[in-house]
Order: sequence, then C-alpha cells, then structure tokens
Amino acid sequence: MEPLAYRMRPQNLEEVVGQQHLVGTGKIIARMVKAKMLSSMILYGPPGTGKTSIASAIAGSTKYSFRKLNAATDTKKDLQIVAEEAKMSGTVILLLDEIHRLDKTKQDFLLPHLESGRIILIGATTENPYISINPAIRSRTQIFPVYPLTTDEIKVAIARAITDKERGLGKLPIVLEDNAEEQLARATNGDLRSALNGLELAAKSTDPSPDGKIYLTLQVIEDCVQKKALTADKDGDAHYDVISAFQKSIRGSDVDAALHYLARLVEAGDLTSIARRLMVIAYEDIGLANMPAAQRAVTAVQAAQQLGFPEARIPLADAVIELCLSPKSNSGITAIDQALSQVKMGGYGDVPKHLKDAHYKGAAKLGHGVEYQYPHDFPQDWVAQQYLPDRIVGAQYYKPKQNGRFESALGQQYYSLRRAQKQSLNKQNKKP
Repeated sequence: MEPLAYRMRPQNLEEVVGQQHLVGTGKIIARMVKAKMLSSMILYGPPGTGKTSIASAIAGSTKYSFRKLNAATDTKKDLQIVAEEAKMSGTVILLLDEIHRLDKTKQDFLLPHLESGRIILIGATTENPYISINPAIRSRTQIFPVYPLTTDEIKVAIARAITDKERGLGKLPIVLEDNAEEQLARATNGDLRSALNGLELAAKSTDPSPDGKIYLTLQVIEDCVQKKALTADKDGDAHYDVISAFQKSIRGSDVDAALHYLARLVEAGDLTSIARRLMVIAYEDIGLANMPAAQRAVTAVQAAQQLGFPEARIPLADAVIELCLSPKSNSGITAIDQALSQVKMGGYGDVPKHLKDAHYKGAAKLGHGVEYQYPHDFPQDWVAQQYLPDRIVGAQYYKPKQNGRFESALGQQYYSLRRAQKQSLNKQNKKP
C-alpha cells in the first residue's frame, strides 16, 4: 500500500493545504484552472511543502492526464512517451521533479511541446530557479514560490488524514493527544509529507489499549517522527538564505538571531560553510574596528575544523558572540571595492618612474628607480613622495570609521600621513 502522504494527495484545488497565495479563491492558479487557461510553471521551495500536491490538484480539477517524471533520472524516451500521449489525448500535465537538473537534450525536446501547449509543464525544485534553471525554460514558464506549511495548516491535514476512511486512517480508532498533535505539527518543520508519514507509522505500530482505541501519546509521536532535516542543505536555495541571515544577524549585532542560524547550520553538519562565512564576516563586517576579534574568529574556525562536530560548536559559538558584540566597520571592503571600481573604469595610469623596477641592467638609463627615496633612511621611517600614478594623484579609497579604538587610531594616523604628504608634495611642486 502507498504511504499515507501519497494517498492523501489532493484530488482538486480545494483539498490543497497551505499555499493559499497560489490556490486560494481568486489567486493565480485557481484562476488558471477556473478559466481553463493553464500555463507551464515552476514551483520552488523546501521538500514536503506541496509542489507535487499542487500539480496533482491541478490535474484533478481540470481532468487532464497527469504524469510525473524526474529530470535527473528519467530519459528522453520517457519524455517522448508523454509527448505521444499528449498528441493522442490533447493535453497532458507533466510534473517534472528536480527540473534544475534538466539537461540540454531533454530541454530541446521539451521546448516545442511547451510552446504548442500540448504539455503543461509543472517543474518542481528546491533550488532558486532564477539561478539554477536554464533561461530557455524560465522564459516559457511562470515561477511561483511555495513555503513551509504553518503548524495550523499541518494540523488541518492531520485531522483530515485521521478521519478520512477512504484514503486516510479513518478506519482505525485513533486518539491523538493534544500535545502529541502539537509535536507532530511542529517537529516536522513545515514538511507535511514527514508529518503524515510519521502519523501513519505511529498509528500502525501502536497496539490498541484494552478499550480498543489506539492512543497516540507525545512519547509515541516523538519516537515515530523522524526529525526533519533543517532547510540548510548545501544544494538548496534555502542554504543561501540561512547563510545570508547568519551574516546579517552578526552584522546587525543580534546575538540570539546569529546563534539561531548558527545552530541550523551546525544541525545540518555544514562546517565548511560556517567556517568560510565566519572568516568573511570577521574581515568584511568587523574588520578594522576590531582586528584582534577578527583574528580570534580565524583561530576559532581553525579549532572547529580540527575538533569536528559536535565539539566544533563551542569555539564557533564563542566567535559568533564576540563578533556580534564587537564594534563594526566595513571600511576595508568599501576601500578595495572603490579602488577596483576606478581601475575597471580605466582610472589608472603609468607607474611613476621612481617606483618602477630597477633591479636589471639599463633600468637607470630609462629613469626607472631613479630618485626613489628609501623610507627607512628617514626619521620615523617615512618620507613624502608620490606613489599614485599622475592621472589619479589624490585619489582616496579608504575612509576610516570611528567605531572602535583600533580603527580610530588607524584613522588618525591615516589622515596625519595624508596631510603631511600633501603639504610636502605641494611645496615640491611650487619650487622654481
């Protein structure tokens, strides 16, 4: 027998749980079905959120043939079979799972059938289609995000599954305790498939009590529900969302939010992404405001990599807390990006002759290295001389911030040196 989640798959739009922004009354997919003007679409979002259910419901509501293929594992021949069926019956709704893995051969075969309308493609993916799906497919489809179901939405589906005698568990004398229902709805993290399959396992593996009823307690549900993998997988779009939220929380100095996103990444076992992102954060967002903290973050990452999980969480948490509470400065990344921007726009010139390489014979004849002043020969190891090309003399990329003692001191030194150099060069330029 098919799993409960499969049996409870919606047969029309009214049975779809969640995703009301698409299938609710007056919303776009509901309008398409009502007007019988279906167009190909891509549904993207985490697993278990209803992508297949929506496709099944559309087919049920329109009475069109419904076929399901996987872009990674099914072949061009499988697509040809669907195309032949579409020729015979008029229209076929094709749910193509993992559409981001559709290769060019299959894509080229599919495109004319999409344009003719014989095949209504519903692509399903966990990845951001704007990044991972070929533009030729994107241009022929509408793109709709789907979201994890809320706890209340999952409870609706659970209640329906328990009472449905045809497709659900309605023939079993199930009593689902309130706290067990809450756990079932929450622990699966918005994944209805996991919730229903956990419910079925609990119902069929629990012996009836003397009164003949099957009591599903909190302990039973905890034992039967497989913990839902957090949406931080390396290949899914959600991975980048979690990483983004992690960095932005540290940048925003919110310790608890940063620890939350760190915990999601730790739970997903993604030490590589944590390590890389923490080092980026240390130098991009804290940077010159607190260089010792940035260096300690690198040390923490190195310790975490040597320790591995679960102990790696300890130095990582320490680093995250310190970075959150540290003064912040993005002056370093801003400075290099401004310099790069000027260079890319042609804002550069010939290296001043006195700075050019002079180690080879004949360099002096070219004037290379001549008149170069060696700073260590001067008091305080500094001397005013021109370093930038003539075309961009006076360019300023670094703009010190005053968010911490470290960069405040750097800023004072920076402006002092700029003033001294400018004054000295002005004097030199005024000489007859």
